[in-house]
Amino acid sequence: MSSAVPAAAPRSPLVWVFLLLLMLASGAAIPAQGRVNAALTAEIGDPVLAATISFSVGSVILLLVTFGTPRGRRAMARVAPAVRDGRIRWWYFLAGCVGAYFVLTQTLTIGLIGVAVFTVAVVTGQTLGGLLWDRIGLGPAGRMRLNPFRVGGAVLTVLAVLWAVSPQLGAPGQGLAWLALVLLPLSGGFLQAAQQAINGRHSAAYASPAPGTLFNFLAGTVFLLLVWAGKALISGAEPALSLTWWHYLGGPLGIIFIALGALLVTRVGVLIAAMGMIAGQLLGSLLLDVLLPTPGSLVTTATVLGTGLTLIAVILASLPDILRGRPGPRSAA
Repeated sequence: MSSAVPAAAPRSPLVWVFLLLLMLASGAAIPAQGRVNAALTAEIGDPVLAATISFSVGSVILLLVTFGTPRGRRAMARVAPAVRDGRIRWWYFLAGCVGAYFVLTQTLTIGLIGVAVFTVAVVTGQTLGGLLWDRIGLGPAGRMRLNPFRVGGAVLTVLAVLWAVSPQLGAPGQGLAWLALVLLPLSGGFLQAAQQAINGRHSAAYASPAPGTLFNFLAGTVFLLLVWAGKALISGAEPALSLTWWHYLGGPLGIIFIALGALLVTRVGVLIAAMGMIAGQLLGSLLLDVLLPTPGSLVTTATVLGTGLTLIAVILASLPDILRGRPGPRSAA
């Protein structure tokens, strides 16, 4: 895979602080989206339909913003040339199906394996994916060498998340069926890192995250509509809507996650972007549990310290790049 990326200009530590804040904001959108979608699911009684509604709302917003603004239309005009010259492959447009698959793994497994195990499985998948996709050059930065700081930061991230959720671990009946369920969110996290890498390719090709984010939502919406239609044919289902306005904020929160993620991958690579967003997910979950607790919310010393440790892991993995003042070393893909 070609990665003819020009050398990046040096960056000051303040720029890295700003990028870290963007990673945290992007990651924090995920637990907030989860809360919203969970409330919508409880209201209408159908998790697949709730996910479909979330994606559909995001698609409508992005269609209006992308085609309703001059900047969005200019970015869309760059899509066809990018496809013709080979910078964008046809299968990049299917990346949104990964997001839909991730949502399905969430709805199918959390009730059976618990939030804590789900979180550890997803983070492990995201971290392994970040290492692999950076190494093979799936993201727009091309191949990125694995140094001890990056690998150590990745390992520390998984351990920090395991520590943060340790008070909630301990599900009974952990046999082969349980392990198979755990592999679903692990694969979802692994593929989600690839989705962010491909979104970064879109963002770099069009000089804007808008078209790639729109393609993600459209593909995810179609995927979920097909799943819901199949479910309706097999077991029967009726469309339902909620009358509570904030139940429809899942789509906008998903836009924040995907758009910022696509932008960040072009700046820091897949691994560090994934790790930073993982830290944001834990921090967002912690703030929600403190400020807006729900039944089953549990905040302990391990939760707080584990969340803090994820931030240290991101800084550790980024340290050589921060000291160098530019993104990590690359090799030709």
